[in-house]
Amino acid sequence: MAYSFPEEVLEHVFSFLSSDQDRNSVSLVCKSWYEIERWCRRRIFVGNCYAVSPSLMIRRFPEVRSVELKGKPHFADFNLVPEGWGAYVHPWIVAMSRSYPWLEEIRLKRMVITDESLELISKSFKNFKVLVLSSCDGFTTDGLASIAANCRNIRELDLGESEVEDLSGHWLSHFPDSCTSLVSLNIACLASEISFLALERLVARSPNLRTLRINRAVPLEKLPNLLRHASQLIEFGTGAYSADVRSDVFSNLTEAFSGCKQLKGLSGFWDVVPAYLPAIYPVCSRLTSLNLSYATSQNPDLGKLISQCHNLQRLWVLDYIEDIGLEELAANCKDLQELRVFPSDPFAPEPNATLTEQGLVAVSDGCPKLQSVLYFCRQMTNAALVTIARNRPNMIRFRLCIIEPRSPDYLTLGPLDTGFGAIVENCKELRRLSLSGLLTDRVFEYIGTHAKKLEMLSIAFAGDSDLGLHHVLSGCESLRKLEIRDCPFGDKALLANAAKLETMRSLWMSSCSVSFGACKLLAQKIPRLNVEVIDERGPPDTRPESCPVEKLYIYRTVAGPRFDTPGFVWRMDEDTAVRLS
Repeated sequence: MAYSFPEEVLEHVFSFLSSDQDRNSVSLVCKSWYEIERWCRRRIFVGNCYAVSPSLMIRRFPEVRSVELKGKPHFADFNLVPEGWGAYVHPWIVAMSRSYPWLEEIRLKRMVITDESLELISKSFKNFKVLVLSSCDGFTTDGLASIAANCRNIRELDLGESEVEDLSGHWLSHFPDSCTSLVSLNIACLASEISFLALERLVARSPNLRTLRINRAVPLEKLPNLLRHASQLIEFGTGAYSADVRSDVFSNLTEAFSGCKQLKGLSGFWDVVPAYLPAIYPVCSRLTSLNLSYATSQNPDLGKLISQCHNLQRLWVLDYIEDIGLEELAANCKDLQELRVFPSDPFAPEPNATLTEQGLVAVSDGCPKLQSVLYFCRQMTNAALVTIARNRPNMIRFRLCIIEPRSPDYLTLGPLDTGFGAIVENCKELRRLSLSGLLTDRVFEYIGTHAKKLEMLSIAFAGDSDLGLHHVLSGCESLRKLEIRDCPFGDKALLANAAKLETMRSLWMSSCSVSFGACKLLAQKIPRLNVEVIDERGPPDTRPESCPVEKLYIYRTVAGPRFDTPGFVWRMDEDTAVRLS
């Protein structure tokens, strides 16, 4: 069969395979298909920038147009990865600039990118179109100015939640007057003022602009002008949504929103003044996405707004929505698929909003399409979790974050094992799970037994012994990423399930009970894994081998040990392990 079609036909057939997994499977059929697939692969996703080297990627796939790279572990989002750990993208940019002259897209997440790298991107790829920097750092607005000035065909510039050093608010003026290609611009993360005149001119000459997210420094009074220039927008992120209440500002804003006939997504709303929320009522019936995670608006204003969004599919909101607002959501938004509720003040000793398990139960009952949840709260019960599991067996992502660690079922004062057990038993398609509250090894037995399609698991302050980790590693067949903090898991389960780690992308453990000696043994046992000990107390070999390490990061790689480790990271590759012993 491999030889029954011309190469051009097979290339055309392969072009319909969008899944990386499917493309990889095709390449394993025979040598002929392997060669055809590698020459026609245009998009590459690398889930860990240290799992493969740039040279290996380029040699395997010589005609790539789009590259997506991830760097630091996910727990970097919670400040658990020390600054200076790594994930520097510059070696990748240098290699790609030499071998991929027709590269069009670069998407980075949790990576360090410098102005030098941004300038190299802007001058190396003549048809460059897309730059997405999600949760990245290391660069300034000078680097963005290079992108603006030199990437004449740029379609998408998305800074995500990146940390950008603002040296000048005039970098937007570096976009040439001939630049009319923008489809998406996200600068919401910028802290300082920008040149509104340059932004307005850029928006006005971008007829294909569909997504625009501006930063907090853009005042409410200037939003109508932007919206009039971009009535074709599908997604819009406001700046500061506050001003002295004036009828002319309100009417201008209402008129501008009314003119956006294609608008389906709204975000931003910093410092929201509730009196201006009705200005967006004209577009509410069309909204499918609403991000209010920066909006401090409370009920009844919040409930009135949400009650008009009948087609909403995704809602991000602060806990000010309270149970009563979630009940409003459940009654009016039957197409809701994703809900994220964030804490307004996670460090407050007492709750400043009436948000309990009842709000989530109401949404699970009223929204039949709900399949993704991130929920921060201060109390939970097994009964509520069992109800949610029975209401929504179609759940694929369930992340529950009870703010106080090891909180029990507040009615029975027992562990929440039964509730989470019901989640994994009933939700057969569950791919991602985050646990919190008082949990014993029993919950991990449930997970290992039932969560056969689980791909990512996050655990904190849970478990009794090594048995919990053993249940997960031996039972979760599809597990790719496992991240653990402050749990009593140690050497025995890790070493007994070492072979499982070769099938996973990564394992992160911090403040657990894994010893330095076990890390060395693991590196010797499976040399294809990179075993990194992260310890800011000093060299781990100066303490007894039985002493637990601070942090452990394990990941599979075909590139061998990395060579940019800082002084607080020790590589447990085979030679190092032997040398340290």
